[in-house]
Amino acid sequence: MKAISKYVIGLLFFAVISPLSGFSQKTEGMVVYERQEFWSKIIGQLTYLSNEEKDRVKQTWGKNDQGWKSKTKMFFNANESLLTNLEETSEYGWSSRTEDYFIYRNYEQEKKIEIIEMLGKTYVVEDSLRAPNWKVLNQIKDVAGYICMKAVTEDTVKHQKVTAWFTGDIPVSAGPERYYGLPGMILELEINDGDVVITATKVEFKKLEGKELTLPKLKGKKIKDADYDQLIVKHIKDSIKSYRNPYWAIRY
Repeated sequence: MKAISKYVIGLLFFAVISPLSGFSQKTEGMVVYERQEFWSKIIGQLTYLSNEEKDRVKQTWGKNDQGWKSKTKMFFNANESLLTNLEETSEYGWSSRTEDYFIYRNYEQEKKIEIIEMLGKTYVVEDSLRAPNWKVLNQIKDVAGYICMKAVTEDTVKHQKVTAWFTGDIPVSAGPERYYGLPGMILELEINDGDVVITATKVEFKKLEGKELTLPKLKGKKIKDADYDQLIVKHIKDSIKSYRNPYWAIRY
């Protein structure tokens, strides 16, 4: 009942502050997200790292860490979403290989399939949907031209604080990375107070053909959410024992 009441409050909030005209049409299209990873900040908080590794990071990033940037794109409709890395072509006409990274969600059937390359392998995480335990707060800001409301949760596996900004003006319960489950589209995510910031840079509403929401045929080891979490926990523990940065091999 508490979770339902949060959804109702959120929807009522946006019904007041958002224009109603065209609201029902904003349920199909594409969002492009830019992810910035501030490695100087991240490394500074990993107190178990050796001084040698910390020095290497300082030499690589320097004092003016502008954030390592990458992009993802997410196609969505009222019932489904598919997120993947966005390959960008350089001015010389070539593009570098992007890692296997696909997150498909079917909200109507309450299931998901994630294809994630990490720890030297490709894993296929197939399970039912389990949304994070969000707490919606009474703060708003503009993201990509949309009035967004603040929500917070915690990644209990990586022990990270996660802040989301979502808009009820796009009434689809989707979002970047592995985050979703709010009464509106997540347009910005912040991990650990700015270690990583993921922001929507483009929102486009259009009729999808169907292929945009189809997963590619990739081979990988099939696991469940519990198996995925255990892999992450073990890898982080092993890295701490070896004074290594675990996030060179997994997503921060």
